[in-house]
Amino acid sequence: MNSSTPNTAAAFGLEQSLTTAVRRRIGENRYQLWFHTHTRFAVEGEQVIVRVPNAHFQEWLSSTFGADVREAVQEVLGRPLPVRYVIDTAAAIEAPAATTPVVTPVTPARQAQAEAAERTLANADVTQPTRTFKSGRRWHTLQEFVVGTSNRVAHASAVSVVEEPCQGANPLVLHGPVGIGKTHLLEGIYTGLRKQWPDAKVTYITAEDFTNRFVQAMRLGKIGSFRKQFREVGALLLDNLNFLASKKATQEEFLHTFDVLMADGRQVVVTTDCHPRMSDELLPELVDRLLGGAVWGLMPPDEETRLNILRSKTVVGTPGIPENVLKFLAHQLRGNVRELEGAMHSLRHFSKVTGKVVDLGMAREALGELLRHAIRLIQPQDVDMAVCAVLRMPTGALQSQNRSWAVSHPRMLAIYLARKHTAATYSEVSKHFGGKTHSAAVAAEKKVRQWLQNEECLVLGDREWRVKDLIERIERELQK
Repeated sequence: MNSSTPNTAAAFGLEQSLTTAVRRRIGENRYQLWFHTHTRFAVEGEQVIVRVPNAHFQEWLSSTFGADVREAVQEVLGRPLPVRYVIDTAAAIEAPAATTPVVTPVTPARQAQAEAAERTLANADVTQPTRTFKSGRRWHTLQEFVVGTSNRVAHASAVSVVEEPCQGANPLVLHGPVGIGKTHLLEGIYTGLRKQWPDAKVTYITAEDFTNRFVQAMRLGKIGSFRKQFREVGALLLDNLNFLASKKATQEEFLHTFDVLMADGRQVVVTTDCHPRMSDELLPELVDRLLGGAVWGLMPPDEETRLNILRSKTVVGTPGIPENVLKFLAHQLRGNVRELEGAMHSLRHFSKVTGKVVDLGMAREALGELLRHAIRLIQPQDVDMAVCAVLRMPTGALQSQNRSWAVSHPRMLAIYLARKHTAATYSEVSKHFGGKTHSAAVAAEKKVRQWLQNEECLVLGDREWRVKDLIERIERELQK
C-alpha cells in the first residue's frame, strides 16, 4: 500500500504537468472547451495515453491538437513518446484539481463572453438560413441565373426540384470548379422552395457550419437535439460537401441524416467541387448514396454565356457599360463568373474615381493586369503536365516510346485534350508527344472519342476510371 502511494502521486503530478503544458500551447479557452472534464493523460510503458469519451473526440483531438500534445509530451518527459487517443466511456471524466497555476488566466469577462458564444451556437435555429443578412447581402434566385451550354441541365434540374420536390432528382448533386454558379443554384432552390411551399421546413446550410454544429452538439451532449433539427426537415440543402473530406465522424453523421431523409421521401440537394466518384476522401457509402440520384456538372461559361452574364450585370448600377466593351471582356476573360463580376466592379469604380467614360481604351487601362493574366494560352505542354499530375506519372513519361497501356492510354487522352484546348495542329501535337507524323494524333483523338461514346472505363495506376470522369479531372487540373 505504501509502495504504491509514491507511484500514484508521481502519476498525478505527471498528469498535471502535461495538462499545464497543453494549456500553455493551445490557450485556456480552447483547453476548457476540448480537454477540461473530457480527457485524462497517462503514461503507460513507452507511450502516452489520452483517454477520451467517444470516437468524435478521438478523431477531433488527434487531428486538431495532435502536434501540440506531442510537443507538450516532449517538454514534460524530456523525450518524444508516441501519443495514443483511447476511447474510455468512463471518461465523462472528472478532471483532477489543478495543483499548479494556470499559465494563461481567463478574466471573468472573457469567460462570460466565451460561454455566451457557446450558448448562442448551441441554441441556434438551424432550420433557418445560416448566413447572416447584412446590408447589401441578398439571396440569389433561379430567375437571375444566366443559362448557357455549360450549365443548362443543372439549372433545369434545380427548377424541377422547386416545382416538384422529391418527385424527380433526389438527391440532386451539383458539381464543378469554384465560381461557376453552384451556390447560386442552391440558393435559388432555397428561395424557390420557400416561396412555392411556404409551409415546408427548408434548411440551407454549408458543410462547414454543419460540421461546427455537430462538434458543438457532441461537446455539449446535445446530439439528440442536433439530429432532430436536421432529420425532421422537408428539404436539406448542403453547400460545399467537399469540406467534409477526411472528417469521418461528420461524414458518418451526415450519411445517417441523409438515409433518414431519403427513407421519408424528403428532398436533398448538395454541391461539391467534383463528381462524387472522383473524391477519394468521401466515405464509399456516402458516394454510393449520392450516385443514386442525379449528378450534374457545371463548367466555366463559354464566350456567349460570358457575354450574357456581363449583360445581366449592367442592369443594376451605374455607369452603364457599352456593348462593344462587354464583347471585348467576354472574349478576353475566360475564367469563372466571379472574375467577370470583378471586372465589372473594377470598371465602375475606375470610372467613378477618375471621371472617365467607360470605353475600350478605359477598359484596357483599368483592367490591364487582369487582362494580361487572362490571355495566357494553353499549350500542349500544359496538357502534358496536367495528365501527369492527375495520374501521378513522372515528367516526360508521355513523350517516351513506351507502348504499354499504362503509358499509351494516358498519351491518347493528352493528345485528345491538346486538340480540344489548344490551337496546336495535329502535327504539332503529335511531335510534342513523340509521334513522327500527324496520323498518330488523329488516331489517338478518334480512339478517345470512341471511349467517350461507349462510356468506357480505363484501369490506370491502382484504380479504374470512367473516361469521362478522368477527362473532367484533368480539365480541372488544367484550369488551376
